[in-house]
Amino acid sequence: MAHTHASIKHVRQTKKRTLVNTRTKREIEHLKKIILKKIAAKDATGAKELLRAFSAKIDKATKRDVIKRNTASRRKSRLAKRIQAL
Repeated sequence: MAHTHASIKHVRQTKKRTLVNTRTKREIEHLKKIILKKIAAKDATGAKELLRAFSAKIDKATKRDVIKRNTASRRKSRLAKRIQAL
């Protein structure tokens, strides 16, 4: 267990950050699932609109170091490629 005031504060901060990061990742995965359902239903326009929201969300997560830059780029490009194939 943490002993100093500073280390106790770091534990508190880590808990808060972990919650925020987990929530962000969960939202990204939820959007991805919805996009994949739209792709399966051959709804290109709906998928494109959701891809814009997905890209914005994933870019924000990348900016805040929740997701690595290359991972974000890979996920966006794979989804975009599948939408373009429709």
